[in-house]
Amino acid sequence: MRHAKKRNKLGRDSAHRKSLLMNLSRELIQHERIKTSQAKAKAAKPEVEKLVTLAKRGDLHARRQALATLRQDKFLVHKLFEEIGPRYADREGGYTRIVKLGPRRSDSTEMVFLEFV
Repeated sequence: MRHAKKRNKLGRDSAHRKSLLMNLSRELIQHERIKTSQAKAKAAKPEVEKLVTLAKRGDLHARRQALATLRQDKFLVHKLFEEIGPRYADREGGYTRIVKLGPRRSDSTEMVFLEFV
């Protein structure tokens, strides 16, 4: 059976994919808007939404879980918990949006902005 096998592999092995998604999450938290391919944005969106949900919870355990995910970057975790989390306190979900930009010139990959709402 193929239960819970939906994740896009993005042409990478598991360690490379995990690193890529974590780096995209870090960049989005830092800059609040990133330009990337549509496939990468769709894969990174659930990861970022989980981090924002942790920030909304705001307790010590949530902060430590976010630190583990974001490679012990205390500045990003501080920004996530003090700025981004309270911004979405009354929102049930859907903290990010994907805005299509059109194909990239070199290889026609669909490019998008991944940004906070």
